[in-house]
Amino acid sequence: MGVWPARTGVGEGAGTLAEQAAVTANQQAGALAGRLAEQHPATWTSAYLRRARLADFACGLAAGLIAFKIRFAGGSHGAAPYLALSLVLPLLWLGSVALAGGYDSRFIGVGSDEFHKIVNAGVRLTATVAVLAYAAKTDVARGYVVVALPCATLLDLVGRYTLRKQLHRRRRLGACLRRVVVVGHEPVVADLAAELHRESYHGLSVVAACLAGSPGAASAADIGGFPVISGLGEVAEVVREFRADTVAVLACPEMSGQRLRTLAWELEKTDTELCVAPALLDVAGPRTTIRPVAGLPLLHLDHPEFTGARRLLKAAFDRALAGTALLLLSPLFVALSLIIRCGDGSPALFRQKRVGRDGRPFTLYKFRTMVVDAEERKGPLIALNEHQGVLFKMRNDPRITPVGRWLRRWSLDELPQLLNILLGDMSLVGPRPALPAEAALYADHVRRRLAVKPGLTGLWQIKGRSDLSWDEAVRLDLRYVENWSFMLDLQILWKTGAAVLRGAGAY
Repeated sequence: MGVWPARTGVGEGAGTLAEQAAVTANQQAGALAGRLAEQHPATWTSAYLRRARLADFACGLAAGLIAFKIRFAGGSHGAAPYLALSLVLPLLWLGSVALAGGYDSRFIGVGSDEFHKIVNAGVRLTATVAVLAYAAKTDVARGYVVVALPCATLLDLVGRYTLRKQLHRRRRLGACLRRVVVVGHEPVVADLAAELHRESYHGLSVVAACLAGSPGAASAADIGGFPVISGLGEVAEVVREFRADTVAVLACPEMSGQRLRTLAWELEKTDTELCVAPALLDVAGPRTTIRPVAGLPLLHLDHPEFTGARRLLKAAFDRALAGTALLLLSPLFVALSLIIRCGDGSPALFRQKRVGRDGRPFTLYKFRTMVVDAEERKGPLIALNEHQGVLFKMRNDPRITPVGRWLRRWSLDELPQLLNILLGDMSLVGPRPALPAEAALYADHVRRRLAVKPGLTGLWQIKGRSDLSWDEAVRLDLRYVENWSFMLDLQILWKTGAAVLRGAGAY
């Protein structure tokens, strides 16, 4: 058995302690470097794309085997080639997704482009199979194709959605984020920082800001908890100091074309991404296109569509879905009506005048959640309003009945508005239906909300409901009005269920 030599002397003991401290410091530094390496966009982006390819491969294989099982369940003659095709389908699906741009790192985690590309991959692969079969005069089992390719698309959409939710959970914990330096004027920088902090799923973490113009007194302190640097001449140095990997330039006249070009050249050396935001921050998507004119990249802005075929499609979809929902939910309507009626013996349905599209009034239907004389009791409560702007909101409004509080918690009081949708007064998705007294106080820009039908749900509901400030609610409603699309409606309807289950802001 070995024996450790005895350590004697203060100097030797001190040296040992110093060595241990040095080792510990080196270990901590190594661990920190490892965490920073793990957080680097190139690292987590590559890992995400590897998982995406694995999910795509698995979905293609599952779709092929499902189609083979359904089409050849009875062991039909000639099944062997389709078994081989089922094993090759995952590779074909990977190639189709790659050609559609499904592995572009710019669309990871945010927006609908990632899902659009999966759908495009399915459509293109189906069309390619059909054309090749026709050109080669090959008799392809249509039952196999009809099951395999749509199944691959649907399974992959679910797989990508699952991956995205996992990424969002990691971002809420502070992982998989891009370190951003924001350049612009103080108000827009503060607004963007607050938005990114509130909605971490965007994957952007502001680490510093370079302010243009003459900074105010508030600039001496950190805006949103990150350092603030006055002036635009040191952006590249700030990026290096704070180890940023992205620079976001917000609209400001001080950032001229020459200065922006020089900044792009400096950031190119460190492979730092540069993003430039236009002045119209809430206008995006199909309405904007870049058109080069005389060497200048001009942002062309199309007018929003308030009439035409797409609006007819929206109206038809609204009424069809509302009619179906009313039919299916009729037993629930009866049950809720009885519960409300038995609560205090008063009517279950509440009718109220609201302002619709172009300022036209209509009668809105809701399940009653307050006492019958709620309007008469409102006067003394005005001073206790917890909401800024024209809205009146109280988290613990004494006029709400016990049953009504439960109905509001799960948004069940809104269900009778399906009748308003069926009558054409409302839409499934749109801005919040306003009271006449509220609409009378609208500023000119806020009246833009009345350009479309009010909705049963909308961006304001999936973003926080009554917890949102008045200005934020208006901004979200105007964003919807300016960027409406059928796909956006479907996304909002999909997210409404999660917002209702969370119950945040429901009062």
